[in-house]
Amino acid sequence: MIVLSLDTCLSSCSVAVVDGARVLAFAREVMARGHQERLAPMAREVMAAAGLTFDRLDRIAVTVGPGSFTGLRVGIAFAKGLALALDLPAVGIGTLEALAAEAGGLVFPVIDARRGQLYLQAFEDGRALMAPDALSADTAAARLADLSQGRPFTLAGSGAALLAEVAPAAAVIAAEGADARHVARLAVTRAPGPLKPLYLRAPDAKLPA
Repeated sequence: MIVLSLDTCLSSCSVAVVDGARVLAFAREVMARGHQERLAPMAREVMAAAGLTFDRLDRIAVTVGPGSFTGLRVGIAFAKGLALALDLPAVGIGTLEALAAEAGGLVFPVIDARRGQLYLQAFEDGRALMAPDALSADTAAARLADLSQGRPFTLAGSGAALLAEVAPAAAVIAAEGADARHVARLAVTRAPGPLKPLYLRAPDAKLPA
């Protein structure tokens, strides 16, 4: 199965083409903004690097959050449009689950959600131990202590270094976004369905009074 996968949820833009376990092409750029302008050209570049035309694809995959509201909308809208144009199934993958794929064993993917909060989830060998949640650093540290029970664990994501200050980890992976290669591999095992963003809190922007 050939999958084109995308991630624009955080401070990077990542695109991969994967055929089963084999990565055909991959690109990632760190960027705080500009995902909308860069995503389509990057997808074309990655497909060209893989030596494929878009009609060779079997599936589209994209991270659906949590993450930045703008980034989420960019990735999901592009994936929906491409899947519709090519008449292909689409699969949404949680950003935290994709981050957890950076390591084996007990992994706590964590995203710096700003405003004194962290987005946190827990996985052990790919199995979710808790649902994604928005927590303060102290509450997140307490959750880690409860779930780890003294066992070594890995922190992965943009909030990993912050949480490591109050919850020492065996390893810290400070990823600025999900790796599209992991997104593709996870998507192969999932049933396609409607792409819906995963929001853990209301947007920062407020409507004028």
